Amino acid sequence: MDHPTGSFADINGLQLYHEIHGSGRPVVLLHGGLQTIDLMFGPLLPTLAARRRLIAVELQGHGHTADTDRPMSIDQLADDVAALLAHLGIEEADIFGFSLGGLVGWSLVIRHPNVVGRVAVASADYRSREAPPDEAPRPMPSDADFQAMRDAYTAVAPDPSHFDALGEKVGTMVNEDFVGWTADELRAVQSPTLVLVGDNDMIRVSDAVEAVELLPHGQLAVLPGTTHMDMTRSPERILAMLVPFLDA
Repeated sequence: MDHPTGSFADINGLQLYHEIHGSGRPVVLLHGGLQTIDLMFGPLLPTLAARRRLIAVELQGHGHTADTDRPMSIDQLADDVAALLAHLGIEEADIFGFSLGGLVGWSLVIRHPNVVGRVAVASADYRSREAPPDEAPRPMPSDADFQAMRDAYTAVAPDPSHFDALGEKVGTMVNEDFVGWTADELRAVQSPTLVLVGDNDMIRVSDAVEAVELLPHGQLAVLPGTTHMDMTRSPERILAMLVPFLDA
């Protein structure tokens, strides 16, 4: 095994790969679509692990976790994480998820509220929306971004040739199948929730504001001069927002 803290758990028909770093109150780390733990969280791990017990998960088909023919949905991925926490004997954990991991974070706090303490959602809207017709295009991941994801996947995946198929599966799940949650479901969330967004993210700031206003204990952090993929490249700014929130 290429990482001393990495192991697999038999969860809902998957061999779910996860890494545990540090000690203290647990925090679950949930990567973005087509990413791995190392690619997404590598720069954050040392600082966070000095304060907390981190459970970093590679979701179905991502990184070390082999894909199966099981349908992929946001709620199913959240159920996997909840089942992993039960497997590890963890009754409650804080959550930090980016993009796809942020959607899984929303699902966790809505479907499994008893296992979630504080939740930080970065670059993930709580519902699907059509872009306004007159809106300028938002910066998407570049060819270099996709190559970095492919390289990270190839380095650890059980089947490195599966990357393109995974991309199609994740794209369908997020862009076609995902509906999201209702305003009433957000109003019912009792966990303190930090919504992080870049001011030039694929998620509009106004939509992040809407989520925070619905949440009983919502907080908003907008990172200036930041696109969707910049969020993964701003560890010091993420930590400046995330650490005080988790420690509160």
